[in-house]
Amino acid sequence: MKVLLSIKPEFVEKIISGEKKFEFRKSLPKREGITTVVVYSTKPVGKVVGEFKVKHTLSHEPESLWEKTKEFSGITKNFFDEYFSARALAHAFEIDSFKLYDEPLVISDVLPSGTPPQSYCYIN
Repeated sequence: MKVLLSIKPEFVEKIISGEKKFEFRKSLPKREGITTVVVYSTKPVGKVVGEFKVKHTLSHEPESLWEKTKEFSGITKNFFDEYFSARALAHAFEIDSFKLYDEPLVISDVLPSGTPPQSYCYIN
């Protein structure tokens, strides 16, 4: 199953370079079996730039998740702590392999609504 995630351009660049091997989320899609994440790079890019295979989906208490992911988090501990503040559970998709599209797609090529998701949406 595929989901489309909206990700800030600075983090997309780190995913492409391999510096960031985990995409952190406050909540996960309800459906199980997410195998592929299609990446919408938010404004100012505003394009669907590629996709990655999900190696694992991790869900732990924030401190435990940080210990497991910090080497390839692509973010600072301070950013992580602020993002997950007041959360009992933190989640991350472990990125297996990223495929950069030869030509980025406009959002309407992927979603009929033409509106990028706030967090995620399921796609075919």
